[in-house]
Amino acid sequence: MADLLLPPVCIACRARIGGHGLLCGACFAKIDFIAPPLCARLGVPLPYDTGEPHLSAAAMASPPVYDRARAMARYSETMRDLIQSFKYRDRQEGLALFSRWLAKAGAELLADADLIVPVPLYRARLWWRRFNQSAMLAQGVSRLTGVPADCFVLARVKRTASQVGLTAEQRRRNVAGAFKIAPGRAADVRGKAIVVVDDVITTGATAEACARVLKRAKAARVDMLALARAIEPAAFVL
Repeated sequence: MADLLLPPVCIACRARIGGHGLLCGACFAKIDFIAPPLCARLGVPLPYDTGEPHLSAAAMASPPVYDRARAMARYSETMRDLIQSFKYRDRQEGLALFSRWLAKAGAELLADADLIVPVPLYRARLWWRRFNQSAMLAQGVSRLTGVPADCFVLARVKRTASQVGLTAEQRRRNVAGAFKIAPGRAADVRGKAIVVVDDVITTGATAEACARVLKRAKAARVDMLALARAIEPAAFVL
């Protein structure tokens, strides 16, 4: 009866499909999934498989603060539309699918993780938006994997401008000093293997800022996990 009143539709194009919270075949085909072989640090695709862990040119030229990063797909047009609808237009029907994607993409990171931590929102932005999409994703992954999620270990203490349209250097300056360990929570970070969850990794400025704070608090390992990642052509070159 519910399906008659609210028939299941594709979460991207709204075409009728057989189940709720899924993509139609045409939209699914437009998702550019990231598959092995991958750079062991950045998680970007490599041009060929060497049979052993390898680093991309980007990882060797500028090693990140975090230990490893993984993302489910490239930040292409369809992924951008899905994420922006979820993030800005309160379209949460894809949450279960996104959580499954993250759990699959981050299986290696989550296998021995102690804690999942979302990238936090500044309190004014959280009040305006009413939810933190990264926290919802972190909790979804936690339910699937059994790794506990804590949405209050990391705090955003600086109101930053939107990162959209900023250069890599502008993004780094924008998030500098934006994150801190919440008061009284340092012991929950010390010695832990932590997976930080976000919706998108673009230049990596936010990921680096979060990882730096967690490493200063003596986290044993900090990995990044996102639905999508912007990939520069140079990242493919060994």
